[in-house]
Amino acid sequence: MISILSALAEPTRLGALRILADGGEHCVCELMDKLGASQSRMSRHMSLLKTNGLVVDRRDAQWVRYTINPDLPDHLRGLIDAVLAAADAEIPLPKRKAA
Repeated sequence: MISILSALAEPTRLGALRILADGGEHCVCELMDKLGASQSRMSRHMSLLKTNGLVVDRRDAQWVRYTINPDLPDHLRGLIDAVLAAADAEIPLPKRKAA
């Protein structure tokens, strides 16, 4: 539980989960763009979320697409939902950068 709470406490990882909470798949490049993170930094953060079982990935050619793990136990799903709701109430989600 401590590693999951630590994962949720880091702003970039929390931001990634907030983006993934829309239920869609998102590639690292999209998360990088929205969160202003480098590719290596974003990949490390996503790897930690995956190691903790919070997200799953799917390879799509050269991209890796992430989603929130649909098989999360109910107690973790509730925890993530509560953390995301609190974050949404406090901090606006970053807007996508204009191309």
